[in-house]
Amino acid sequence: MAEYDLTAKLGRYFDRHLVFPLLEFLTERNIFDEKEILQAKYDLLQCTTMVDFQLDIYKKLHPDGIEPIELIEKREGIVARFNELSEAVQPLLDAVVTEDAARLIEHQRTSDSTLTLDYLKEKFNIERSMVNDLYAFARYVYDCGDYSRAATNLGLYRALVPSNDKNMMSCLWGKLASEILMQRWDDAYDDLNRLKDAIETSSTRSPLELLHQRTWFIHWSLFVYFNHPKGRDDLVQLFLGSITSTTNQTNLYLNTLQTTAPHLLRYLAAAVIINPRKKNERTLKELVKIIQQESYAFRDPITEFLECLYVHFDFDGAQKKLRDCTAVLNNDFFLVGCAEEFMENARLLIFETFCRIHHCIKIDMLAEKLNMSPDEAERWIVNLIRNASLDAKIDSQQGTVVMGTQALSPYQIIIEKTKNLFNRTQSLAQNSERKRDTNTNWSNYQTQQSQTNTGMVPFME
Repeated sequence: MAEYDLTAKLGRYFDRHLVFPLLEFLTERNIFDEKEILQAKYDLLQCTTMVDFQLDIYKKLHPDGIEPIELIEKREGIVARFNELSEAVQPLLDAVVTEDAARLIEHQRTSDSTLTLDYLKEKFNIERSMVNDLYAFARYVYDCGDYSRAATNLGLYRALVPSNDKNMMSCLWGKLASEILMQRWDDAYDDLNRLKDAIETSSTRSPLELLHQRTWFIHWSLFVYFNHPKGRDDLVQLFLGSITSTTNQTNLYLNTLQTTAPHLLRYLAAAVIINPRKKNERTLKELVKIIQQESYAFRDPITEFLECLYVHFDFDGAQKKLRDCTAVLNNDFFLVGCAEEFMENARLLIFETFCRIHHCIKIDMLAEKLNMSPDEAERWIVNLIRNASLDAKIDSQQGTVVMGTQALSPYQIIIEKTKNLFNRTQSLAQNSERKRDTNTNWSNYQTQQSQTNTGMVPFME
């Protein structure tokens, strides 16, 4: 399964601390050699202050080796720097826990942060330089692996400085990373949305910088979207929301995916298949179109499964790709938790597509298409009928499923016929106004030419 592993591609856009959970997952799956994974961890730790962790990995790589003297000296320097920063920010940390200061900080969420700073300066002699030290201390403890303290201090820093502070964007990224690493998904979900708003409202960054920010955002969002209850719905909305709406708004995140990260199509396709609220015909059609456009840049069993099913109508090919999907899902850090949901919904897609083509289906043949035994397939269909999601009957003597006719209601017919009416009306209005302006300009031009030819000049004061 190494050919389908995306860790190397994803890791380019993650903070080095966020890569460690992926490497731990690969160690459990035995996809790569254990020493290669250990060496990758050791290399990642070189630029951090987690010396004890680095020493543990060094001992595993070199069981008979002696601890490197440079790591021991590095540890002494780290402890000294930690004590220095801790002493510098301790007066501020003591001040903000007082009742009046805590009330001001809470109120500051909807008011000016300078009020809190002025109060702290007047009451506790807290200078702005100490707030800057708080940011440096938060970054340092994050680098040491103390994510809980980092999240607390970064949250405090965010409350004490204005939104246009030079360190605000880095603060938002660090707070999100800390919450992810502690698996506090509700807080991480809020931080992710706050970061998205900050990126979208930024007016000082160049288009290239914003592209980089969005690229990192869509990668980091995978941690949240595949662990939070609302996540998969938001993931589909992020990339396909503007496509499935009645407006023609450009989707910047879909453009970012197609420009810099086509490998994320795996997660978008999986989210659409799994999520019942977004699994409608139009969404699937647009997703398949994007998969075809980007097939030269990225293909895997999940995207190929949708191509087989909705482009080629190759049910045998879809069946084979579905078997490959099982292995991909079980060896993907973000998708392993929803492997069963994916398989259930993927089988349902095969069944729905097959039923559109055939009126009477043999259960044995259907079981083969769904990678199930005949008894399992029959029970699965019975459950679909029982839950009122399928208009069909089972003929046990013939071993067949007979599909019912599904006529559209008058309401649905009207919706289908008028869903593009707004866009067409708007287009007609724009064309009419453009034509009127053209006629007006032509009429003015003719009048001007007539006046010029007769020697008449308009009166100008």
